[in-house]
Amino acid sequence: MTQTTELSEAPEQDEHPEQPVRPARRTLLRLPHRAWSVAAIAFVTIIGAAGFASLPGLLIDPLHQEFGWSRGTIGFAVSVNLALYGLTAPFAAALMDRFGIRKVIAVALVVIAAGGGLTVFMSEPWQLILCWGVLIGLGSGSMALAFAATVTNRWFEARRGLVTGILTAGGASGQLIFLPLLSWIVERHAWRPAAITVSVAALAIVPLVWLLLRDYPSDVALAPYGADGPPAPRPAPRRGAARRAVKALASASRTGSFWLLAGAFAICGASTNGLVKTHFVPAAHDHGMPVTAAASLLAVIGVFDIVGTVASGWFTDRFDARRLLAAYYALRGLSLMFLPILLDDVVHPPMLFFIVFYGLDWVATVPPTMALCREHYGEDSAIVFGWVLAAHQVGAGVVAFVGGAARDAFGSYDLVWYGAGALCAIAALMSLVVQRVPGAKSVSASGSASA
Repeated sequence: MTQTTELSEAPEQDEHPEQPVRPARRTLLRLPHRAWSVAAIAFVTIIGAAGFASLPGLLIDPLHQEFGWSRGTIGFAVSVNLALYGLTAPFAAALMDRFGIRKVIAVALVVIAAGGGLTVFMSEPWQLILCWGVLIGLGSGSMALAFAATVTNRWFEARRGLVTGILTAGGASGQLIFLPLLSWIVERHAWRPAAITVSVAALAIVPLVWLLLRDYPSDVALAPYGADGPPAPRPAPRRGAARRAVKALASASRTGSFWLLAGAFAICGASTNGLVKTHFVPAAHDHGMPVTAAASLLAVIGVFDIVGTVASGWFTDRFDARRLLAAYYALRGLSLMFLPILLDDVVHPPMLFFIVFYGLDWVATVPPTMALCREHYGEDSAIVFGWVLAAHQVGAGVVAFVGGAARDAFGSYDLVWYGAGALCAIAALMSLVVQRVPGAKSVSASGSASA
């Protein structure tokens, strides 16, 4: 789907004026649909905010050494961050309907930059919980995957699975960019310059969002990508954002599919953000691996995460989302079961195989989960997905705390790895029993074909 612009060439002049002048020729300059530039801006925005998601795992040991705080205490601050990240998402999606995407995202970027900047002055655990847990949790939650869902739902009728995969991969791309840089800064210059770095990166995205992002295709006189017919008028702002978010939850919670999706996604968060992203670096360091090497491995996960997520979006446009989810969770659980015997002081081939395998699966669950929300909940799907994401982050928050507490109690993360692997097997079974909406697959296929 492209935009077309007519270009007129000047009439050709003939040296014999008595001959008639030939009419001007018209050619068409084919431009990409504006939806793709909006998706690109959203992608860059998600990258800019990803630095804060990359930093917690690098701060556990430095904060423990400087302040003497236990890993459980630091993990609790990360838990608050992850939980608020998820719980804010459905309200942020509703606020985007009320005030627009640009305003909500711009304010969110300023809030997370302020929270990150203030951490450099902290000296007590409650300040870590306030700055990193509350402020950054609220700000980053407004830029959660509900943001990607809102952009996709508004700007695309076709290729939604693919676009969802691309936007989801933005977090992995940010991890790839920030993790090696931040680990180098933490090792060479301590943790405070690293916190300032991600704050500046978030602020640098604000002008881009404000000047270039648009709320609806109708703002630029276009229909969504892949849609037939003229542009639809811009919807009237929906008041009562909080009430609408709660109402969408109340309605969705009456269905079994919501609880199955939310429960499986809670396990997804527990086995990724809560466990690997937060505790992989200190766990590898426990086995003698240098912090920069462990952080680099986590960044490599981000490389394959991009490939896996985009591929998952492509698969979601074509195959049963429930079966895709079941396969993703089962394979992830299997890989986590092997991790305790792979950790060592050096990076060897089996560890590299785990990194590649796990990376391909990291957030491949997002496109099919989002697709199932669209199938079941229609125009409220972005808000409902926000609540499903809230479950994801609550699961992540619980394991971020439990992982740190387990390390304090047992001196090892092994039990946490095995427990997460078993939970993934349960998530696979939950995904398979989600009900299928009649005709949903044919709609997806026709939408893909129409593009």
